[in-house]
Amino acid sequence: MHAEICRKGSNYLEFWNEYHLCTLTTLRPDGRPHVVPVGVTVDADAGIARVITRKSSRKVANVQAALPGQARVAVCQVDGGRWATLEGTAEVRTDAAAVDDAVARYGKRYGRTPAPDPERVVIEITIDRAMGQAVVRKPKVANAAA
Repeated sequence: MHAEICRKGSNYLEFWNEYHLCTLTTLRPDGRPHVVPVGVTVDADAGIARVITRKSSRKVANVQAALPGQARVAVCQVDGGRWATLEGTAEVRTDAAAVDDAVARYGKRYGRTPAPDPERVVIEITIDRAMGQAVVRKPKVANAAA
């Protein structure tokens, strides 16, 4: 949800706009996690994260194997001591407008637009939990006076 992401503050939102490789975790039908590197875009106003991929991918199969509205997923990124994880429910979008929008968002975040791919789909994640630490606090230094 928008409020869930915004509660984390502007540094958290800025972190999701920086260039970082992320991971997407989906669940296989037998319950085992499937974790893969992906690019992720976050639309904080809508409370949605997006991953573009091919419709033949394992991650898409995992989302589609879940009951409607029950495909639990997580996306995560790490940079030193900074980290952010978004959890939510996923659905696969195949309509051209959704795919084009997701590709444009990917291009803006990652500085390149992927080549057209007729197999491209979007995993759209409705965010219901945001975790992480986008600001690394400097440790306090003990008084070194002797």
